[in-house]
Amino acid sequence: MQTSKVKISDVIYNAATSSFEALVTVYGEHMPRKYACSIDAPIALPFEEAAAGLKRQALRRHKAETGMFSVISPNRPAPRAGRAPRTLSTWIKSLSTLRDDRAA
Repeated sequence: MQTSKVKISDVIYNAATSSFEALVTVYGEHMPRKYACSIDAPIALPFEEAAAGLKRQALRRHKAETGMFSVISPNRPAPRAGRAPRTLSTWIKSLSTLRDDRAA
C-alpha cells in the first residue's frame, strides 16, 4: 500500500452540527486533491483524534475516487490558431495584391 502525504488545514468545530470540519489536501501520484471533510464528534474529543478521523476520511475518499474534490491544474496557454508564420516574402507578396492607393 502506498502512503500519501496529507495536510490538514483550518480545523474548526461546528457547534450547529456537532462536528469537526477541515479542508484536507492529499498529495497523490499526479496532482494534489483537496477534500472538505467532516466527522461527527463531541467538542471534548481531543484534537489529535479529530485530526486522525479527518485524515482517515480524506484518504478513504481519495482511494475510492468518490465524492467531490478540488484540483488545481497547471496553467497551460491555449493553443494558437493554425496559421502559417508570416515571412518577409509573403508580406511583400500581400502588399502587391493591394490597390495602388493602399500600398506603402
